[in-house]
This record gives sequence, structure tokens and C-alpha cells, in this order.
Amino acid sequence: MADLLEFKNVTKVYSSGLLSRASTTALNNVSFKIEEDDQTIMAVAGESGSGKTTLAMLLLGFIEPTEGQILYKGQDITHLRGPDRMTFRREVQAVFQDPFAVFNPFYTVDHLLTVPIKRFKLARSKAEIRDKMVEALTAVGLHPQDVLGRFPHQLSGGQRQRINVARALVLKPRILVADEPVSMVDASLRANILEILQSLQQDHGVSILYITHDLTTAYHVAKSILVMYRGTVMEAGDVDRIIKDPQHPYTRLLIDSIPWPDLNRRWGETEIKARESDIGVVSSGCKFYGRCPFAMDKCKTLPPLFQINEQQAASCYLFDEHPQIASERLTELLPV
Repeated sequence: MADLLEFKNVTKVYSSGLLSRASTTALNNVSFKIEEDDQTIMAVAGESGSGKTTLAMLLLGFIEPTEGQILYKGQDITHLRGPDRMTFRREVQAVFQDPFAVFNPFYTVDHLLTVPIKRFKLARSKAEIRDKMVEALTAVGLHPQDVLGRFPHQLSGGQRQRINVARALVLKPRILVADEPVSMVDASLRANILEILQSLQQDHGVSILYITHDLTTAYHVAKSILVMYRGTVMEAGDVDRIIKDPQHPYTRLLIDSIPWPDLNRRWGETEIKARESDIGVVSSGCKFYGRCPFAMDKCKTLPPLFQINEQQAASCYLFDEHPQIASERLTELLPV
């Protein structure tokens, strides 16, 4: 089966400046695939600074990897030119975190939706343009008569975020990068937007990379998950299995930080304290070494991924009795 998208041993290093040797590895040897005929929702989860947004910027082609390749339909996206690049720009779309900042406040919703249609020559008349706008707005649960002709400041945050999704949908994308799409909208609207994302995947054949720090929403919408910490994949596999039975100490910490509606269960039962003297080890060994209660001497060497079961892998020496799995084979464990 052909791969629609492939991250192939991708590393991204940011340098501090021309005269400084200091650098930060934002993404370290990350590999995964999205197959062309199996539309899925894959979550990329982790706290701030874990490399999630860097991964999104790389996928969208906004920045280039330091090492490795990002392939779209078998072609390196950094080498795309002409019609191939236009196709990539149309078929890989994004929904960003802030619905208040993505639109020009001086243009109406009509203009915001018309520009991409004209840019990619998807309609031959004004009537066809309007039909496409109405179709996209209806698909995200908006009434066209309530939003067309209005300016962004006249709309609620939830409406703006759904228009953001409609703007992407009008281009008939193959992949949607959703970077924290519900973190800045009211709780009452989050379920609605997540339901829209699931509808795009099921009814419109769009594969979604759902980037979030919220494991609760990842559990409800995604089929598979990559749990990241400081640019490295800590654990990956079936989202249901990982959320219910996390194996990596970092994943356990994330799960334990979720407030449960149970008065008899303490929030944050697992206490993890940073060992300041060991923080420097992260440059060569396990990135979680300085905070891990199970840290061992061999953790000062970066652990490979160990396959714990048929749908779960973790980068941790606690599981060194299990077989190792190369990062480029990680997608074999991710359900579609």
C-alpha cells in the first residue's frame, strides 16, 4: 500500500546564532507513516517543549529538517517545485491553535474563503465559488447565512475556529494538521469541534495529525498516538491501550496528571522530582532521565524503542527484555 506521508528519521536542530555553538534538538529521529488508502487520526501528545509544533511546521514545509526526509506521495517535500508543490500546498492544510489570530480582521468571511478557491483555481464562476463555501460551512456545522458577509470580530471564537476548518476543507485536503485546535475555545464547543474533525476523517477521507497536550481529547478522537518528550518519542501505539495502560514513566506521569471525577482518587499521585544534578544527562541519554524515578546508569545512553506488545512500544530500558524495533518500523504498531 502506498504511503501518503512519511517522516523518515527526521531530526530538527535549532542553533543559537552564527557565533554560538549552542544548539537545541527540537526533534530527534522521528519516523512515522500515513498510508494513502487508510484515513486515520493520529495524535501527537506531550507537554510544552516536546517538539509537537516543530513537527507540524516541518510537515507543512514551513521549515526544513536538519536530518532525514519528509516524503509526500514518495517525493521529498523540500524538492517539490511547480505543479507538484501546488498540489502539496492544497492537499496538506492546517488548523492552528488561535482562532483570533489566523484571519485578517479587515476582510469578511466571504473573502477569507474565496481567496484559496481562486488561488488553486477550484471554481469557474462566482456561483460555483459560493456553492463551495456553503458546502464547507455546512459541513462544519455553521449556517452560511449567519456568517457570510460578516467580519471575524463579529463572530465567536468557536465560529472562527469552525470557519478555519471550513477554509481548509474547501480545498479538499488529504491531510489536516490540527495544532491544539480546541485549546482556546470554550469547553462547551470543544466536543463540537472534535466531532467535526472525526466527521472530516470518516465522511471526507481526510487523515488528521492531531497535536495536543490534552490526553483526554486525544483519547476521544485519535486511533493512534505518539507521546513525545523533548523531541523524542517516548511511547507510541494504539491510543486506547496507551491511555488505559501506559508503560513509559513519562506517559504514566501525563496520565496521572489528568483530573478524574472521583473524589477518592488523588490528582497527581505519582510524585516526580527533578534531580538538578542529572539534568545535563539529557544531552546524551534518555531525555527523561533527570525526572524519572526508575532511572538507571544505562539510561545515560539513549534507549531504543522496545516493542512491548503488538500495538505498543516504549523508549525505556525497563522493557529491555522485549525486542527492539527500529523507529522507521514504528508505524506497523499504529492502528489505522
